Amino acid sequence: MSNEPQDDLFHAPANDIEGKEDQDAIVNELAGRVDGDYDAAQIQVLEGLEAVRKRPGMYVGDNGKRGLHQLFREVIDNSVDEALAGHCDHITVTLFEDGSAGVEDNGRGIPVDMHPKMGVSALQVVMTVLHAGGKFGGEGSGYKTSGGLHGVGVSCTNALSTWMETTVRRNGKIYRQRFEKGIPVYEVKEIGTVELENTGTAQRWMPDPTVLSEVEHDYHIVKTRMRELAYLNPKVKFEFINEKEPETSEVFFYQRGIPQLVEDINDGKDTLHNVIHFKRIRETSEIEIALQYH
Repeated sequence: MSNEPQDDLFHAPANDIEGKEDQDAIVNELAGRVDGDYDAAQIQVLEGLEAVRKRPGMYVGDNGKRGLHQLFREVIDNSVDEALAGHCDHITVTLFEDGSAGVEDNGRGIPVDMHPKMGVSALQVVMTVLHAGGKFGGEGSGYKTSGGLHGVGVSCTNALSTWMETTVRRNGKIYRQRFEKGIPVYEVKEIGTVELENTGTAQRWMPDPTVLSEVEHDYHIVKTRMRELAYLNPKVKFEFINEKEPETSEVFFYQRGIPQLVEDINDGKDTLHNVIHFKRIRETSEIEIALQYH
C-alpha cells in the first residue's frame, strides 16, 4: 500500500494546508459577527397569532399552494361541524373576483356575547386565539363530533390573511367584525336585523401575499374537497360559486351518501354485486362503510 498522501475526505493533500487556513479565517470572521451575549433579552415571545405568521408551515403545512388551500379547509370544516351537529344543511363557497374567498352556512352562528374568561366577545376569541372553540369534547362542549383541528383552524386563516370579515346572523340580528393580519380592526358590531330563524356565519378572507407564496385559489382543489364533503354529509347541499369563471360553478348534493360515492367510482365497471353498506353507532364512536367488488 502506498504511503503517499491520499486525496480523499480523510486525507487532505499537503498543498491544501494554506486553503484550510483561509477557511478557518472565514469561519472566525463569521463567528465574530454573531453577538456573543445570550441572556433573557435574547428570548423572543411571539404573542397571539404572530407565531402563525412567523412560521405558517407549522400550522397549515407550508406557505405555498398546500397552505393556501388549507386556509379554505379550516373555514369550511367549521361549517361542516355545524352540519354534523344537526344545525346546518346548506354551505356556500365563493371565489370572488378580487381574489378573496368566502364560506357561508346556515348554522347557528358563532356566539357574539362576552366570553367570561377572556373579557372580549366569543367571536373575537374564536377568530384570534389558538386552541379556542367548542369542539374539544367532554361536558359542556358545543359539539359531540368535529372534523376540524379542534380550535386551531379558523384563527390560522385569519392570521394569514391581509383581511378577514366575519358576519354572523344570530338572535334576529346581524353582527360583523373585521380583522387585518389577525388583528381586530373594531369590536363586534350590530349592522342589521333578520328573521329570528335566519341564522348562520359568513367568512370572507383575502390571503396575505407577504406570508404566502401562493395566493390564487385553484378551483379544482376547492371543488374536489366540496365533492368529498358532500358524499360524507348527505343531508347538506354544497354550492360552489366562481365569480372569475362562472361556468365552473356547481352544486354538490348526494342524498344517498357514500353508497352513491362507491357507485360513481365504479360507474362503467363490471361489478360483482350491489353496494354493501352499513352504519353503526356505539357510545362515542361511529362507523360507516360502503363497498363493492368489481
